[in-house]
Amino acid sequence: MSSCLMEVDGSQSFVEVLLSNDSDRWMDSIVQVKNMVIGNNKQKSQVIVQGLIPRLLQWMMHDNIPLDLKIECSVVLGSLSKGTEANIVSLIEAGSVPILLAGNRLANYDLKYVEACLRCLRTVFLCNSAPKEHIFEDSSIIPLLINVLPKSSCTQECVTTIFANCCKTPEHQNMLCSNGAIEALAPLLKCNIYKVQMPTLRCFSVMCYQNEDVAQAIANYDNGKGDTISEMLVRLRNRDKTSEMQMAAAKCLTYLYRGGALMANDPIIMLKTLPTLIRMCKKDRTLEENVEGAETLAYLIEVNSELQKVASISDHLIRTLSDYLKYTSVQQISSTQNTQKKDIHWGNELKQAAFKAFASLGANDEDIRKKIIETENLIDHITNGMESSDVKVQAAAVRCLHSLSRSVQQLRTTFQDHALWKPLLKMLQNGPEEVLRVASSTLCNLMLEFSPSKEHIDNVMNGYGDQIMQAVVFILEGEHCVDIKEQALCILGHIADGKTAKDFIVGNEDVLRKLINYMVHNNEKVQLAAVYCICNLVWNDDEGSAERQARLRDLGVQKSLQQLSTTTTGDLQQRVKLALQQFS
Repeated sequence: MSSCLMEVDGSQSFVEVLLSNDSDRWMDSIVQVKNMVIGNNKQKSQVIVQGLIPRLLQWMMHDNIPLDLKIECSVVLGSLSKGTEANIVSLIEAGSVPILLAGNRLANYDLKYVEACLRCLRTVFLCNSAPKEHIFEDSSIIPLLINVLPKSSCTQECVTTIFANCCKTPEHQNMLCSNGAIEALAPLLKCNIYKVQMPTLRCFSVMCYQNEDVAQAIANYDNGKGDTISEMLVRLRNRDKTSEMQMAAAKCLTYLYRGGALMANDPIIMLKTLPTLIRMCKKDRTLEENVEGAETLAYLIEVNSELQKVASISDHLIRTLSDYLKYTSVQQISSTQNTQKKDIHWGNELKQAAFKAFASLGANDEDIRKKIIETENLIDHITNGMESSDVKVQAAAVRCLHSLSRSVQQLRTTFQDHALWKPLLKMLQNGPEEVLRVASSTLCNLMLEFSPSKEHIDNVMNGYGDQIMQAVVFILEGEHCVDIKEQALCILGHIADGKTAKDFIVGNEDVLRKLINYMVHNNEKVQLAAVYCICNLVWNDDEGSAERQARLRDLGVQKSLQQLSTTTTGDLQQRVKLALQQFS
């Protein structure tokens, strides 16, 4: 037996006493165990291995166990939860969550016990492997937690933290809203207790994220004194508050705006939220705030051109974001919400945040895109980002390239001179679905042909034709969503618009038969893209059109088009007729 597990009466350790039937000695022993495991992860792991958790949970479930002993049980469990992630997993696997929640359910339990149970639950739910859906599966749990919320600052801190970490789906958001969470949480924004205000801000953020109904309900709240949640949030992002609080309040306002509850031209957004997020990107902020600030800024301005224009000329933002791309360090940090230390590759985190912000900034305006592209070595950074082993960096880099690839002015110069084709094509064959969607759309943009001489698309295919065709076939043969297949067909359509590039399609019977199959696909967008490609291949004015028409006629393309012309309507029918007109 380890010397750290001190012995009682020279034979039994404290844990052994707790596992025995010697009830007279339980209380003294559990107090000793409590003192022993505080701040000592080795001790925590040892008592878990000895089987202490099931014993404590057993006592918490029994009505005949004294309340004082139950309180000590919940305190010890709370201490164990603040050890390693493996300790938390042991608590979860032992079934602690429903038992701890039951500690809040019984009206005759005093506040001290409720608080101890909640403190343990709070820490458990900060763990990624916690059963966060559990509090929503039993319809009585949310009202129960809201009921204990106002009991003390401890219950407020714990319940808001639990909600903020467990709310993951629209159903969760709606359940919190319908059970009165907005009304219960709103007063906490003014409580002036920092450790309560912060999880309350996070809770409001997760509740209204991409949920228009909840966002509107939050915006409509009025405490009867004309004080809205939006106004409270504005005050919490003032400069006399901590950076952490300013960031959390600005994020919540961002989500309210994106949820349709606030307008882009509202001074709260244009003059308060936007400047706060830009300020969070500055060098005098922590790396964590830099990353969160840039990511939230990207989301704020993503769909509004006026916000993009204002942001682009504010406080040297583009230059500030470009500095993100130069950072390379990895640091170990402790999360503000958990005791676990983890390595954060801040170089990668800053890169992906900058790429996202650049993508949003350049979404609509050619002049802004030009400023971004002129950033030192940006295209090289994007190319390296697409080759990164970090999926977040990959996805953000290709998203940035996709935004910049809308620039007609740059398509024929900047992008053509850089080696970004290879990593882009590699992503098309190996990337996850969410990356594939953006990568295929980006390639489609990069292959657009504006010149009557068709030299751009021919140059691209001369350099990367085999790889591009391989990537397109890979997509068309794979189990991918309709949008990605449509983009692949549009890429073929652009290839078919070249002079010599057409040969890559016409000389590949497998690809031609795929085009024919997609002409009769059950999705009209896919059909449109396939017919667009056929139309470009047989276009009368292009050299060699007669030979290509004969080739496609032999494969039954003209017959398929004739059938489609009588069974389709709208844009598809018009495109089919245009393709038929090309056959001489």
